[in-house]
Amino acid sequence: MRILKYIFLLILLALVGITVYVATQKGDFEVTKSSVIKTPRSTVFDYVNDYKNWETFGSWMQKDTDIKFNYDAKTIGAGAKCAFESGSDSGDIKTYFVKENDSLAQKANFNGTTATISWKFKDTVGGTKITVYSKGKMDIMTKITTFFKGGISSILGDVYEKSLRNLDKTLHYEMKTYSIKVNGIVQRPSGFCLKQTVSCRIKSVGKNTKILMARMVHFFKKNKIPMAGKPFVNYDRYDVANDFATISICIPVRQQISITDGSDVASGEIIAFTCLKTTLTGDYSHTKEAWAKAKKYIADNGLKENFAGSYTEVYVKTIDDIKQPSKWITEIYIPVFPKAIELPNPIVAPVNPAVETPQTTTTPTENP
Repeated sequence: MRILKYIFLLILLALVGITVYVATQKGDFEVTKSSVIKTPRSTVFDYVNDYKNWETFGSWMQKDTDIKFNYDAKTIGAGAKCAFESGSDSGDIKTYFVKENDSLAQKANFNGTTATISWKFKDTVGGTKITVYSKGKMDIMTKITTFFKGGISSILGDVYEKSLRNLDKTLHYEMKTYSIKVNGIVQRPSGFCLKQTVSCRIKSVGKNTKILMARMVHFFKKNKIPMAGKPFVNYDRYDVANDFATISICIPVRQQISITDGSDVASGEIIAFTCLKTTLTGDYSHTKEAWAKAKKYIADNGLKENFAGSYTEVYVKTIDDIKQPSKWITEIYIPVFPKAIELPNPIVAPVNPAVETPQTTTTPTENP
């Protein structure tokens, strides 16, 4: 028994010694990892720039199935924020610097360990070279727990390496897997909505749509307003010659709602129109092709666009419904005039030659 006591004391002293040793070590760390992503730089940048996409490639997020995310109203660009928790662990990350298609800088906190994270995106042969660099300081508990797992540099290095590998696989498959179907002529129903309108250059339409969509969804949740349908965007103006667009991000409501003066959100009405419906299943980067296919269908089938109508994209399935871009569903509605219906010539009864009947001419009518 005495020997067992000595062994136990030795083990205890060893553990205390190791703990004291680890606790007195420097808590500073730096980690850098790079990888080539086989996808154009702008696509890679846009994907990483949105925190809602991180669940699809972050290795620590995929490994921990119990992790819960709390997204801020803004998840893209400078000021975007995301918080997460899993059991007793919690943390948050915020973007404080963005240079379009070039770099990102963020500040993160996880259980008291703080770090700055920077992303660099550069064109290279075969795609985009992406480099992630983090620098931070560990608290005492993190120093102790990570010491027995190979050290913080080893842990983070493995996390970044796997995450970049996941990012490459995700973008390579998810961005290239899509389908476009022209459904045909439909009637877009009337109703009411709340909307937020912005004018911008055409290249910024996609980015502004994502930002305003998140704000609108947050507005509905904050004010406990039930949605009466899927969010959609109306293209109020799309002037290619002058590189100018005005879009309204809308969410349907059951009845008309009055909004106080000074709010960015306004009350709107959905006007019923006859439209050509086209469905895109896949990432939004294929939207341009979907619109082109719909326009070709209009030309090939002798239809005419109703420019007084509402050009609309309805977001049936988004990242809030399913994380994989290949499964997102967007419906495109182009207003068109109903095709004229030609009535057949009337059947004329045979004339009795013995009776003179005045001859009449019937002109086929056109239904509106």
